[in-house]
Amino acid sequence: MNIKAIVLDLDRTLLKSDKTISDFTLSVLERCHEQGIKIFIASARPIRAIWEYDKLLNPDAIIWHNGAAVYIERENKYKERISIDDTKNILSNIAKIYPESTLSVEIDDVLYANFDVSVHWENTSAKQTDFTDLPDVASYKIIVGVSSMEQIEKIKDILPDGVYIEMSDKKLGLMMHKDATKLKGIKKALDYYSIELSDTVSFGDDYGDIEMLKACGIGVAVENALPIVKEAADYITETNDNDGVAKWINVHVLANIR
Repeated sequence: MNIKAIVLDLDRTLLKSDKTISDFTLSVLERCHEQGIKIFIASARPIRAIWEYDKLLNPDAIIWHNGAAVYIERENKYKERISIDDTKNILSNIAKIYPESTLSVEIDDVLYANFDVSVHWENTSAKQTDFTDLPDVASYKIIVGVSSMEQIEKIKDILPDGVYIEMSDKKLGLMMHKDATKLKGIKKALDYYSIELSDTVSFGDDYGDIEMLKACGIGVAVENALPIVKEAADYITETNDNDGVAKWINVHVLANIR
């Protein structure tokens, strides 16, 4: 097993339920870096919600907004956004289908929302709006509160060809540019470092991780992952609260290095 890059989803995968990272996990990832193994973060989070982990993990690349943007060695190397016209039309059309829906949109690292976002994200600030005052700038991501896959399918029918939607955390629909996926962001970072997908292991738990788990040389799901995610993985490790990611790396990657 010649692993040259490790790709880490954050929430419910690397992070414990209280959003912390154990000293054991930090020590394992530090040993990986010492062995020349690249560390990538691949998260649906905006970059402002990743910086605290950047300081702890010192990753070589950050794939954020599910792949809508990629930082490599702390420089923005890649981004794919939804045009402002498509953004406004999507928000308007969803509001027509679900008038009471909670909607938010990420533009230039500012979250605009028509509701109190603390119901989904603690300690997150947003500009409350009816979306008539959005800046004339493309968006990274549009988010809608949902309760079922049926709602996701109904919204999918009204999206323009260049935009897709996926379920996240069983309660949110995330809409991104069709080229904004974790896997495409990972490939950009791997190309930069001249690393093959086959020499990469990725870890995840949610719908947005399935593609990368299948495509990377090895895909590992944590025990608390969705059943469909575990089905897509090559291995299943212990839960996020039990340092599953670090334990797998310790046994399957570091133990093989002499």
